[in-house]
Amino acid sequence: MAFFTSSAALTAFFLFLLRGGNSQKFVDSDYVELALNLEYLETEFFLYGALGYGLDIVAPGLSMGGPKPYGAQKANLFFVNDIITEFGYQEVGHLRAIKSRVKGFPRPLLNISASNFADFMDAASIAASGQPLNPRFDPYANDINFLIASYAIPYVGLTGYVGAASNLRDAAFKKLVAGLLGVESGQDAVIRTLLNQFAYMPVSGQYTVANFTTMISAQRDRLGNPGETKDEGIIVNPEMGAEGKVSGNVLAGNTESLAYDRSPEQILSIVYATGQANEPGGFFPNGAGGNIAKYYRNK
Repeated sequence: MAFFTSSAALTAFFLFLLRGGNSQKFVDSDYVELALNLEYLETEFFLYGALGYGLDIVAPGLSMGGPKPYGAQKANLFFVNDIITEFGYQEVGHLRAIKSRVKGFPRPLLNISASNFADFMDAASIAASGQPLNPRFDPYANDINFLIASYAIPYVGLTGYVGAASNLRDAAFKKLVAGLLGVESGQDAVIRTLLNQFAYMPVSGQYTVANFTTMISAQRDRLGNPGETKDEGIIVNPEMGAEGKVSGNVLAGNTESLAYDRSPEQILSIVYATGQANEPGGFFPNGAGGNIAKYYRNK
């Protein structure tokens, strides 16, 4: 095969064919660095919510000089404060784990302001009922509101880790993602379980806690994977529950009760709150960091 100039070129060609002829394929570290964005977001939201300060106080070197989160504040927490504190420190551990294995990047600008959460909830409410919430949603007002806001975040990363798993080749990265997925899944389960205890409590207007989870899940599906279900609230129609028999849905799963997956493009479309992976906004007003986010911004 004289038209190949080197063994490296031959290897690259066969890898190109094995990967389906797609010229844009990401390496293991790219998937992990995409997850780093979500870990930054969760770290700051949980730490500020529980403690009133974030990464720059708890572990300043991990932010790598990135801008301070916009709108971060302490929440009015009582019965979940210890749990959210634990979550915050767990996320610090996740940042350490990721940064010990990949180059990483400075913390991107994060918008965790009350108004950003309110905008997301208004969009979900308008899609569900044609009307924004009245009064507007405040994630920092109390325990229940903070749990509802928390419901909006870890599950996105969870589905991203499930989606990334089949693309990883290196055993060390597979082990890392499995470990991250285990704790993210646990956090999501705790949040959903706590919310389930208050499922029918009114929160805003005609919406109960369960209604909010359904709205948030539907909005994430619209943004990330329209026409496809990869998200479910804590109460569902029985046919959507485990084995089509129960309406309780503390753990979301598909027809085989397996966790849903999402692609990098779907993850970015959700956290940007624009429905487009090339249009930053939402929690990442200037866009996420890493090669995958850069690729979609330049498309």
